[in-house]
Amino acid sequence: MNKLLLFGGSVALLHSLALAQNPDQTGNRNADIYKSVVRIESATQVADYRTPWNSGRFGGGTGSGFMIGPNQFLTNAHVVSNANRVLITRRGSARKHPARVVHIAHDCDLALLEVEDDAPFEGLHYLKFGDVPALESQVRVIGYPVGGDRISVTRGVVSRIDFRPYSHSRVDSHLVVQIDAAINPGNSGGPVLQDGKVVGVAFQGLRQADNTGYMIPTPVIQRFLRDIGDGRYDKYVDLGITEFALFNPAMRKALQVPEDGLGVMVASVLPTGPCDGVMEPGDVLLSIDNNPVDNAGNIEVEGEKVVLHEVVERKFAGDEVKLEFLRRGEKKDVTVTLKAFPHSRIYAVRYGERPRFVFFAGLVFQPLDFNLYSAYGFDSPRVRKIFQNYVRDALFKEREDVVVLTRVESDRLTSFITGFNGTVVDEINGTRVKDLRHAHELLYAGDQPEFITIKCNGVARPIVIPSAEVESANKRIMQQNGIFRSHYLGDLQPAS
Repeated sequence: MNKLLLFGGSVALLHSLALAQNPDQTGNRNADIYKSVVRIESATQVADYRTPWNSGRFGGGTGSGFMIGPNQFLTNAHVVSNANRVLITRRGSARKHPARVVHIAHDCDLALLEVEDDAPFEGLHYLKFGDVPALESQVRVIGYPVGGDRISVTRGVVSRIDFRPYSHSRVDSHLVVQIDAAINPGNSGGPVLQDGKVVGVAFQGLRQADNTGYMIPTPVIQRFLRDIGDGRYDKYVDLGITEFALFNPAMRKALQVPEDGLGVMVASVLPTGPCDGVMEPGDVLLSIDNNPVDNAGNIEVEGEKVVLHEVVERKFAGDEVKLEFLRRGEKKDVTVTLKAFPHSRIYAVRYGERPRFVFFAGLVFQPLDFNLYSAYGFDSPRVRKIFQNYVRDALFKEREDVVVLTRVESDRLTSFITGFNGTVVDEINGTRVKDLRHAHELLYAGDQPEFITIKCNGVARPIVIPSAEVESANKRIMQQNGIFRSHYLGDLQPAS
């Protein structure tokens, strides 16, 4: 985070005086900036997890974006998520230019686009990035919000710098800047400027309050651009701990923590994470990369308090971080190597993916994730518990996928299979199921026993299906229900 508070008011005052003295220069600069802000239209196709063999629902939406380099347009990930067609329109032009998504980061809601033919955009001004704006300083939000087709410019004041959830993925939290200007549909992806430089990307608002919007600040943007510098996006890394504030004097005394206002208790350590085997629940974290951690879990960066995880936010897989902590009164210093933790994405909304599934003799099997959970709800407390504890209890070590029997299609073969909808599959023919691909291999193995037995979690009786009837049942039930493929396992080629 750069210069959060330094000379913010003075810069704003000097800038306003300069504008008053050079109105023509300011007008030209604004015109150049406006030309570089584009309108983005996307035609979307959202997967239907209840009928995973179907193409899904069609829709669309609009947003904003801006040029940051030759044929490089920055916008929000949610503006182009699930898009099968993207069009970019210049200010003052009716021509829509086909574009494609080059890189997309759902965990920080950013995307980079390029047009098929960049000739009409040659010579436009590339917007440059500035620092994180100071509290109480003024910013401009530029974009194409609902209510009209032309560009819109609004002004707001920076009212808060915080670490908050990003609504696009529902699980990721990063640095945000709050402004007292509404971020309306269509504004998303547009630049937020101060002194002619981009200090953020407009991306979400707060429904419970009027004129409260949020922008993605430049540290998050610059990290995204550095990450894709090698041609791919590698996602964020995680320290792999949760912490608990240490305000209680009795708790501090019990943990042998000095009364110096420093330290937070480690509440949990992520299994197989960077700190697994290094830290333990009950340890007290005192500093991270030589930044003292206060009782609330905050550190100070250039005069501004931010959550301790901001240190990790700016690092990449393979980077190291220094930790100082207390364990039963003894001080320890360690260095851990950061890495991504893909298993936690089970709780994130998934975009741009076809739902995986296996159809077998009237039964539909799907891997459990946030999208599937949202589609079905799942009343079973067993499924809810497995979903909630998947990471905490390291269930991923034995189940890469939690395979769920989501549907039982009506047929004479399935007429006695009741009470199994929404249950987790534990075993097939006596073998523990590891993931959906493994389930498919077990169900469609070449040498099957006379009866295929499927055991589900929490159900005493198994599902028993005669092997000799599977092929005819598949053809009959698939034809009756319009199911045109028996499975999709995430392959590049469509499954038959």
